[in-house]
Amino acid sequence: MSLSYDLYWSFRSPYSYMVVPRLIALEAEYDVVCNVKPVYPLAVRTPEFFETRDPLWVSYFMKDVFREAAFLGLPFRWPRPDPVQQANGSYRVPQPHIHRLTHLGVAAVERGRGLAFLKEASHTIWSGEVENWHEGDHLARAAGRAGLDFAEMAEAVDADPDRYAAVVEENQLEQRAAGHWGVPMMVFGGEPFFGQDRFDQMVWRMRQQGLAARAA
Repeated sequence: MSLSYDLYWSFRSPYSYMVVPRLIALEAEYDVVCNVKPVYPLAVRTPEFFETRDPLWVSYFMKDVFREAAFLGLPFRWPRPDPVQQANGSYRVPQPHIHRLTHLGVAAVERGRGLAFLKEASHTIWSGEVENWHEGDHLARAAGRAGLDFAEMAEAVDADPDRYAAVVEENQLEQRAAGHWGVPMMVFGGEPFFGQDRFDQMVWRMRQQGLAARAA
């Protein structure tokens, strides 16, 4: 019997970008299924979280993300543009990029290619290999690499944004009910594993529950 886990994931989270290659490798090698549940980033859900942080939080975070990417051997640069918009240091402004990105993630999940789209889109956004990831055909090419028809998917998202927003809201409620609010967060057997650095612990727990190699 396949094991399964839920993945709460944000397009604005560098750590979410960093965990995806390991999740894909896990699914390729073992009989396990990832249930992708895209959520909006904290900067959009609860902007006050960042307004009350100690200044050292930001300086440490910016050191750590570059160090962690180098440790994992992943190309990394802060996105240009940032998926979340700011004005005068505040996130309380319209957010055209992150809402559409997250809704596209939901659409990819509904088409059975959720994890593949997360990998390709986040690489486009975070690797530093693409300028202005939101323009031209960058996202369309990412979707194509993930086995998706971007034009069809984007048309569906743009035609009914309220439905996709409702799915994201439900994911966010489920995430908190599962025990945390941050991303990436994996939930296996009712147990939350918050942070890309908890990947190995999740696999350890899966082995205790009979994780088996995927049949050739």
